[in-house]
Amino acid sequence: MITVARFVSSEESSARTALKLGPKSIAERFRNLELDTSGTMPAIERYTGVLYDPLGAQTADAATRSWWHDHVVVQSAMFGPIGAGDPIPAYRLSHDSRLGTLRLASHWPTVSSRVLAERADGLVLDLRSEGYRQLGPVPEAVAPRVVSVDGSGRRRALNHWNKTAKGRLVALLARTGAVVETMDDLVDWAAAHGVVVERSDSGWDLVAESLAPVTA
Repeated sequence: MITVARFVSSEESSARTALKLGPKSIAERFRNLELDTSGTMPAIERYTGVLYDPLGAQTADAATRSWWHDHVVVQSAMFGPIGAGDPIPAYRLSHDSRLGTLRLASHWPTVSSRVLAERADGLVLDLRSEGYRQLGPVPEAVAPRVVSVDGSGRRRALNHWNKTAKGRLVALLARTGAVVETMDDLVDWAAAHGVVVERSDSGWDLVAESLAPVTA
């Protein structure tokens, strides 16, 4: 994977197509050329964006970090399933990157599913987006739908902003040292912390408005 990513990143034209980079982000291709020499940091700190920013990983205390390291696995397009505390370099690769004849959706699922199954212990809460779930399917996992509730009680599934709610959920789980081995445990924990997790016709709903930003 690293070899292929390095190859397509070596030329600006191929990197633009393979990694879907625009004029403002084309320099990110150089990350893939420096994978063997660049510095590393724990995965939970390396990633940024609307999913990871609510974690506040840079300022988290030791107990919170320990919980993440013990319970959180990240699906990486470059490295496959990695632990939250695993050190990784900066890179540019997404689940939908185009690497010539190498398709990530064909390359990762078998090994990823095996690794995730080996790490599973009790409840597996799958908070990945659909594209990343395809890189490592976990059939027995629970993938809650993140919903918003309006004044009349009507629910609608969120798209982009569901990542913020998922980040806040993982932050709160860690900061409270949650012990959650079944969905009943998760529901009880949620009720104790003002978070709404309810069974729905499609499985389970997580109400975004019930998750306030977690403060350090």
